[in-house]
Amino acid sequence: MNRLADSQSPYLLQHASNPVDWWPWGPEAFGEARRRDVPVLLSVGYSACHWCHVMAHESFEDSQTAAYLNEHFVAVKVDREERPDVDSVYMEAVQAATGQGGWPMTVFMTADGEPFYFGTYFPPEPRHGMPSFPQVLEGVRTAWQERRDEVGEAAARITRDLAARDLAYDAPRPPDEADLANALLGLTRDFDAARGGFGGAPKFPPSMALEFLLRHHARTGARGALEMVERTCEAMARGGIHDQLGGGFARYSVDASWVVPHFEKMLYDNALLCRVYTHLWRATGSELARRVALETADFMVRELRTAEGGFASALDADSDDGTGRHVEGAYYVWTPGQLREVLGEDDGRLAAALHAVTEAGTFEEGASVLQLPGDAAPGELRERLLTAREQRPRPGRDDKVIAAWNGLAIAALAETGACFDRPDLVAAAEGAAELLAGLHLDEAGRLVRTSREGTAGSSAGVLEDYADVAEGLLALYAVTAVTRWLDLAGSLLDTVLHRFTGEQGAFYDTADDAEELIRRPQDPTDGATPSGWTASAGALLSYAAYTGSSRHREAAERALGIVRALSGKAPRFIGWGLAVAEAALDGPREVAVVGPAGDPRTVELHRTALRSTAPGAVVALGDPAVQDGGGLPPLLRDRPLRDGSPTAYVCRHFTCDAPTSDPEALAAQLGGAPA
Repeated sequence: MNRLADSQSPYLLQHASNPVDWWPWGPEAFGEARRRDVPVLLSVGYSACHWCHVMAHESFEDSQTAAYLNEHFVAVKVDREERPDVDSVYMEAVQAATGQGGWPMTVFMTADGEPFYFGTYFPPEPRHGMPSFPQVLEGVRTAWQERRDEVGEAAARITRDLAARDLAYDAPRPPDEADLANALLGLTRDFDAARGGFGGAPKFPPSMALEFLLRHHARTGARGALEMVERTCEAMARGGIHDQLGGGFARYSVDASWVVPHFEKMLYDNALLCRVYTHLWRATGSELARRVALETADFMVRELRTAEGGFASALDADSDDGTGRHVEGAYYVWTPGQLREVLGEDDGRLAAALHAVTEAGTFEEGASVLQLPGDAAPGELRERLLTAREQRPRPGRDDKVIAAWNGLAIAALAETGACFDRPDLVAAAEGAAELLAGLHLDEAGRLVRTSREGTAGSSAGVLEDYADVAEGLLALYAVTAVTRWLDLAGSLLDTVLHRFTGEQGAFYDTADDAEELIRRPQDPTDGATPSGWTASAGALLSYAAYTGSSRHREAAERALGIVRALSGKAPRFIGWGLAVAEAALDGPREVAVVGPAGDPRTVELHRTALRSTAPGAVVALGDPAVQDGGGLPPLLRDRPLRDGSPTAYVCRHFTCDAPTSDPEALAAQLGGAPA
């Protein structure tokens, strides 16, 4: 009996009709393995994962493979997005044992959860030096039955090794000027000057490293830092990783030139990149950055927003190619003939030239991913192509709402909407915040990680959920001046300090009262998203600037000690931590804008503050005439109007500049902003 049919996870539901007797993660599955005296097969993936679909089709839908698996194992299926703690613990084991990781992740373990054999994708027959999945199953079964002592010893040793991996975190100190300069040097060494980005193929959007470089340039004026951002953002925007018709970005490029993407689109990538392009516009006034930021924001609202007001986690890489085949990229690629069929001969040839579509193709079977090496295609051509593409079978959507990723989206949409005078984007951010506040918070004020179709899931929030939601709410407060969001961010951060903090200010990824795994996961490095550790540091720093809380400031500075430890060794993998460190060195600057609500002079001061490039600056807006001074955030208290006019106050490092009613003077105090 397959037990996944009642799951909330779209990934698990994809496997609900498999002949494999899947169990969801839980004590019942491990109890069954203990009762039957068989090992557990843990299979971890996510709904937009191409190779997860491949292995499912080849092995988990095969009746003969399923029969063998059901007879000799208890099979457990986990959505990594729903249970990042389970994924993290066992991925660490996979990487330690094999030197690599990825999804689908395949782990064999004892009924006590102790792993002893690992892998990722296994083919249905031996291929490229890999054993087949049936061979792996048979080998593990034989070892379990005939060499149980060896299996038990290996499992115990691996578990001990994992438990010993807790970070040594003594006397942490935040990074200083020299540390950040060394990080810049390390990124410069890894920078691909010809194609943008860092390293070679596959190439992932380096959102958090770009955010650090933008902040470093804003604080120091280092031109090289900004040039790396400009080169990378332009290369991505013109490459196939960027959807030239519908906006948004794919998860990564399989090549070093951003041409051929891995076509799945993740909410977190698009939220982070939307924010980066908005901040690049703030620094340079780039029209390309403005266009891409808005297209990415519009993509998120149009394609990922759910009926409840949250944002779905992903769009699949695969879709029906029109012949019944489920093919990666089918929705997005074009042949010259298809362009001519939609646009006519002349316009079809023009579109092919503008988007680098050739007869040879850049993808598979003569098809090409649209690029934009030169001028943008006329809007009318683009609209006709987009209309035609929308008639194709669409990629599947994983419509579960993940708290952390929605926090990232809230921050991006609030800031983008404010910078470009798009109140609809701010409203979308507010809608997502309302959903999180109303559905993802339990009666005790604890976060639930996921929801779907208006029903909260059962997985407890992890550190990144608390930190990213707090970050999003603080950004939303800066734009809307609704104190509810500031207060809720503070409540979430209090939980971070109470439930997720270890000795010397280190953070764990799970709460101290969470389900106990074979080890308590703890990873400070930034991967595809900010780690919970560095995201917490950033949110704590901002909250301290709003409230004057030394407790939150000190916690942020202790947490940034890990950035000091890693910045010289692996700056690409601590990018958000470096960005937070830049804010800490710069202050961050605290901007209080006071004036009558709706007064054009108040609005202009507020807009100027929000468009500032000052690293991590916090902005508070208030109307002393209609608010009780005692109910104002500390940053807004005792801030009178200057000569009866709306006034801005800028402070940092316990020192304040002269208050001003002049937007140009405010921009100068904050480092300026594009016209």
